[in-house]
Amino acid sequence: MPPAHQLNNPAKIAVIGSYVPRRCGIATFSADLLDAMSNASPDTELWAVAMNDIPLGYDYPSEVQFEIGQRTVADYRSAVDFLNMNGVDAVSLQHEFGIYGGKAGSNVVRLLQNLRMAVVTTLHTVLEEPDKDQEQVIRAIGSLSDRVVVMSARAAHILRKVYGVAPGRIAIIPHGVPGMPFLDSSYHKEEYGMIGKKVILTFGLMSRGKGYEYVIDALPKIVKAHPDAIFDHVDHRRLKRGAQIGDVPRAQRGDGFRRIADRSFQPGQ
Repeated sequence: MPPAHQLNNPAKIAVIGSYVPRRCGIATFSADLLDAMSNASPDTELWAVAMNDIPLGYDYPSEVQFEIGQRTVADYRSAVDFLNMNGVDAVSLQHEFGIYGGKAGSNVVRLLQNLRMAVVTTLHTVLEEPDKDQEQVIRAIGSLSDRVVVMSARAAHILRKVYGVAPGRIAIIPHGVPGMPFLDSSYHKEEYGMIGKKVILTFGLMSRGKGYEYVIDALPKIVKAHPDAIFDHVDHRRLKRGAQIGDVPRAQRGDGFRRIADRSFQPGQ
């Protein structure tokens, strides 16, 4: 049976996902989301349930009321009991395959199957060509969530076409960015050895379907017209930068996207 919980004016909401100070894009998103909800609804009690990728976890702020070891099945059962027994009205689940244990992060399904409150799941990655395990997990999340939030119309289309999620269960909420002042980039260019470069910057999890292959294949023409151009990718999970594109075999950067991660690209070498 599909979920049929009420989503109006919940008094207590729990956000489940990785959480600061863990260095992870989802952690930052979860904290920003909780902060935004607090500003929009000061009378709502807001908790965080943090996913741990290391045994001892992190030095979390006070809003983190429970921690789950991503590979520890018993922690998922305990989290269900904790949320159900403490009168949580709604859960906001942040989903990325890498932060939950099991095949393709399937442990998250154990969590959702037994929650007794409204569940709104935000999908941070929607794969158009998932493997079997990934497809099963997203289909299960779609059936167990009262709403599934994606950040683009394209992602909503994929959810309907590939995963069979009912249109009425899908909500599109663009990602957005924090309001920040526009500053002179020279300071940071000097810090990262990019003085005199025109920087094309992207960040986040690298995966198929995001269009990186088009940028990489276009770089020789870009550099011919702009020899000082550089394409830089920052993996928000690790905050690393690495090798130049000349260090990456052509087979890995042409003829469609394969596995390239944590690298800074400068073609023409």
